[in-house]
Amino acid sequence: MTGRRGVTLLEMLVAAAIMAIAVVGLLSGLSGAVRNAARLGDYDRAVQLAQLRMNDLLLDVQMPRDVEVKGEFDPRLSGGLPAGWRARVSDFERSPVPTPGDFVLDRIQLEVWWTSGAQRHTFALDGYRWRTLKMEDLAKGTQ
Repeated sequence: MTGRRGVTLLEMLVAAAIMAIAVVGLLSGLSGAVRNAARLGDYDRAVQLAQLRMNDLLLDVQMPRDVEVKGEFDPRLSGGLPAGWRARVSDFERSPVPTPGDFVLDRIQLEVWWTSGAQRHTFALDGYRWRTLKMEDLAKGTQ
């Protein structure tokens, strides 16, 4: 009696079912990874926009204090996503009895928002800068 070598139809069906389950699992994992990559791409873009705007705010010594300022980003910078920002500059640390020439530490609070799909996302960033107190600052009452 000779042993037969080969694959039965049942073995082929079981192997095909196992392979189908594995392929479906891989494809769902791949689609989840693509969604996460797109989401992280939007977040990375928002972080870069926040850094650009914070750099501008750190250099803008004329920005009013304790007033919320806001705006929108150019769609060419935001990759076509609707995106904007709002910021506030306030005193963080100063002398109890301010005089001209004193150093004042300003706090800049920046929030960047963007819309992805139907959801609005935000990213917050704080920055600090030193400035020298001037006589006109004391006259205006903006120490």
